[in-house]
Amino acid sequence: MTRRMIVTGASSGIGRAIATRLLGDGFEVIGLSRSDPGLAEPGFQYVCADLNDNASIGKLAEQIGVVDGFVHAAGFMKATRLGDLDLASGEAMWRLHVGAAAALANAFAPTMRAGGRIVLIGSRVSGGAAGRSQYAAAKAAMVGMARSWAMELAPRGITVNVVSPAATETPMLRDPQRESSAPIVPPIGRYVQAEEVASLVAYLLGDAAGAITGQQIMVCGGSSLS
Repeated sequence: MTRRMIVTGASSGIGRAIATRLLGDGFEVIGLSRSDPGLAEPGFQYVCADLNDNASIGKLAEQIGVVDGFVHAAGFMKATRLGDLDLASGEAMWRLHVGAAAALANAFAPTMRAGGRIVLIGSRVSGGAAGRSQYAAAKAAMVGMARSWAMELAPRGITVNVVSPAATETPMLRDPQRESSAPIVPPIGRYVQAEEVASLVAYLLGDAAGAITGQQIMVCGGSSLS
């Protein structure tokens, strides 16, 4: 049976790379994003969704039906230092990174098939980073939330993990909203590629990763070593 997987943020960056990889691996992919990614591959279904509106996600579950899991890749960063924190932006990051993930799990996990998979796209800065405190807080919360879900869902064979990249070559890397905290090239001498993140996500969604749950896995090019 073909596995049905939701991918949020499928219109660009890491989300698009994940959707493309899963389609190539034979998954049926339901892409949730505000703009149409224009993926014409068989097995792809686009659902227009504003994930900032957490209350609307329950209705999406009624529209989409039973799935085998989801990947929450939608996100954004606004980096500012203390003294210049934008509380509205901090709340918006929390709503998209944490609130939307919680709403998705709450809506889809109860009917998710046994052996399902949940992967949240976190960040290497979940452990803290100067100038990125609000973003780091949201990403750190994702880890605690994922570990809690992993405990709840393990008896059904459903795994929950967080994949946390360092600076990745995506449009978000050049977002002017992170001007106070420029991206740092990892020790490997280049930025992480979105396809590399997608490769790990694809593995975690597969049968071979059934014993991996409640983990945060870094794709950081050595950035987390210091």
